[in-house]
Amino acid sequence: MGCESSKLASCCWTGESGPIHEAQNPDEEKNEVSDSPAFCEFTFEQLRIATSAFAVENIVSEHGEKAPNVVYKGKLENQRPVAVKRFNRSAWPDSRQFLEEARAVGQLRNNRLANLLGCCCEGDERLLVAEFMPKETLAKHLFHWDTQPMKWAMRLRVALYIAQALEYCTGKGRALYHDLNAYRILFGEDGDPRLSCFGLMKNSRDGKSYSTNLAFTPPEYLRTGRITPESVIFSFGTLLLDLLSGKHIPPSHALDLIKDRNLEMLTDSCLEGQFSTDDGTELVRIASRCLQYEPRERPNLKSLISALYPLQRETEVPSQVLMGISSDGETMPLSPLGEACLKTDLTAIHEILEALGYKDDGGAATELSFQMWTDQMLETLNSKKKGDVAFKNKDFSAAIECYTQFIDVGTMASPTVFVRRSLSYLMSDMPQEALNDTVQAQVISPVWHIASYLQAASLFTLGRENEAQIALREAAILEEEKNASS
Repeated sequence: MGCESSKLASCCWTGESGPIHEAQNPDEEKNEVSDSPAFCEFTFEQLRIATSAFAVENIVSEHGEKAPNVVYKGKLENQRPVAVKRFNRSAWPDSRQFLEEARAVGQLRNNRLANLLGCCCEGDERLLVAEFMPKETLAKHLFHWDTQPMKWAMRLRVALYIAQALEYCTGKGRALYHDLNAYRILFGEDGDPRLSCFGLMKNSRDGKSYSTNLAFTPPEYLRTGRITPESVIFSFGTLLLDLLSGKHIPPSHALDLIKDRNLEMLTDSCLEGQFSTDDGTELVRIASRCLQYEPRERPNLKSLISALYPLQRETEVPSQVLMGISSDGETMPLSPLGEACLKTDLTAIHEILEALGYKDDGGAATELSFQMWTDQMLETLNSKKKGDVAFKNKDFSAAIECYTQFIDVGTMASPTVFVRRSLSYLMSDMPQEALNDTVQAQVISPVWHIASYLQAASLFTLGRENEAQIALREAAILEEEKNASS
């Protein structure tokens, strides 16, 4: 990850703090979207199934012990991927207050946001459901990149899009954003940056608005403990510093560097030759205005957008190209099982499952060997063995009956049995029952690609083409990850 030293001229900062230059923003009203589903309330059971019983493998972010709110990747019944935030049980004791807050945020719909799709409020459980953004966070791409640093043009695009997101929220009466930082900015399938809707609500009813290092919090928040719209502008200024430097520099240190005209220390060396002195000067000036000690001296969002708009470069280049991320429009090579599921070739699927046996059951197979010695389990194991014989002989009606006897006892959980019964249902022209079994297999083994492949086959049979393609791609990714790890 080595890069040459940046040579941004030390004279590019004049030290002046005049008003930010304004320009027109032609995209001001283009970003409101209507294709996201309306906000709705989910049951806890729906979200438990969507996250495979809140499996550890599905955790995408979490907070510390003082605010243990965990975010999970999940998939709804219609195959829509979602991010599910599960709050600490004591976070929102007043269910009505939680629902009011969630419903208000859930009315927002904009393509600069990772929109809130719904919530759950049952007993002590409090959960939020948002659009899932699969291409990681700004923190990942800025601070922990693997193959290439983020380009200057993309960094300026992030700044503009997030400012537009904040302005949209402000215009809809949600001017306060809690703890704005690089982890709150997510990238969608198309590579476009989006602002997480989770920051529009606190982590708890009485929780703090800032959980990061105090060095990055607005000075007025340290004095009063209250967040204001001007506090959000200060946090946006720290975000601009992150984009400029590629590091998380405390604002006080950055302002000292600006004052001393030591901008080589402030600028990411990986940006060498990617921007002009004038553009660098302007971004530094915008950031310094946002970081003014007195809230009233900071610019508003409309003037920030007007100032950032003329700095945009390579506007015709898609974000995913600037980011260097692959498009999901590309065809992913499929394994023989993937091809069979794509074609709903049930005979080929049967041959593959029969050859696979119970190799992927892991702990379930071990559990069987221990429990074989008990008389109580003998009948259950015999049901499974009879089901296996029937499955091998393509007597799928008998296989369903025997596997059902094994499953109904409930002592042992075998994802392979569910997958075999799923295929037996497909062979018996019962695709909905087949789909239900694949979901159960995923609950037991969330990252097992076989279950996702059978889910795709079930969805294809049901005529749910788009959902089937999503499941098929997910299965291929899981299989690729498994092969890579082994």
